[in-house]
Amino acid sequence: MFSLLAVDYTVDKIFPIIKWVTVGVLTAFILACVLTYFIKKTAFNKTVKLGFLLFTVFALIVGIVMLVFEILKHYDKAYLEEKWVSLDIINFVFLPILITLSIALILFVLGYFLLKKEKNIKPFKWVSVVSLGVAVIVTIVLIAIYYSRNISGDGYYTAESSKFNSLALYIFSAILIIGLVVTAFLVDKNKLAFTTKSIATAGVCTALSFGLSFIKFEGLWLQGGSITLFSMLPIMLYSYAFGMKKGLIVGLIYGLLQAVQDPYIVHPAQFLLDYPLAFAMTAFSGVLNGTKIFNNIPQLKFGISAFIGGFFRAFSHVLAGVFAFGAYAVGEGATNFLAYSIVYNSYVFIDVALVIIGGAILFSSKGFCLEVEKLNANLLETYD
Repeated sequence: MFSLLAVDYTVDKIFPIIKWVTVGVLTAFILACVLTYFIKKTAFNKTVKLGFLLFTVFALIVGIVMLVFEILKHYDKAYLEEKWVSLDIINFVFLPILITLSIALILFVLGYFLLKKEKNIKPFKWVSVVSLGVAVIVTIVLIAIYYSRNISGDGYYTAESSKFNSLALYIFSAILIIGLVVTAFLVDKNKLAFTTKSIATAGVCTALSFGLSFIKFEGLWLQGGSITLFSMLPIMLYSYAFGMKKGLIVGLIYGLLQAVQDPYIVHPAQFLLDYPLAFAMTAFSGVLNGTKIFNNIPQLKFGISAFIGGFFRAFSHVLAGVFAFGAYAVGEGATNFLAYSIVYNSYVFIDVALVIIGGAILFSSKGFCLEVEKLNANLLETYD
């Protein structure tokens, strides 16, 4: 009993510290980028690249440490309760992810030192892509095996008692992915090519959104859900300024970070709908990019864009709620899963309202509007 209590106590104490240290590191990174931009613009790109490198290494190390503690906690629990089936989540979920993150960290560090020595790293790049790709595919397969083994024939996930409809989850995930990609390529006429400036801005916006997402106000809205402090504003501004295609990729990366930060996963398709796909939907904030609609009222133009992006993010969450968390609706006495999911996920629109307010303040600045206009003009010149 001591071992389990010791591990649980350590996890409870260390995880909050790790979260706030992460916020501090992100804040330092963002401040360094902002100060460099205003003090010495020529060093801005170098600062962003170095900061992104250091934060990536830091994030990988944090992920590895947290997974090690989770493995210890689940192993002790399985040993004490003599329920060795609990080890499935270690063997099929935690260990594969741990190995994949470790491979990524090793390759990242090796790649940095090879680049620093100006060696020909083309063979290394191919080895890295293949090895990391294989690790990711194996991890996804093992996770899928774990969930398929823990889903009983009556439609319940045995560990969480969450009733779901697998077919509907997979179908709607596919429809949303296809719809998002097709819309992005139809609406956004710019080529999907990242310039140094777009990469640097993507890193800053993603880091800023991730840092702000740690500032949560929980238990303030209806059945649940956590409201954050402007966390969607940076990635929505990115989609608005750079277009849907690039916004889609940035939103996808941010969604994966959210899954690492505070995951609640009961099904592979539910994971897609609640994390990478939901936040990739914020790319709809760039749907008005390049249009002349409400050009004279930039606050309104961004507000409409942000609402559209937030609506589609909420839509993805609602689908996950309807088809993956029906048991919770029943537990609350609800008979209409759709209505329950809409009410539960309505907290997203509080986040959207904060984004619209923040955007209205930013776009009230003529200097900020001018920078966005210059950015759009440069994009058109670059890709024409």
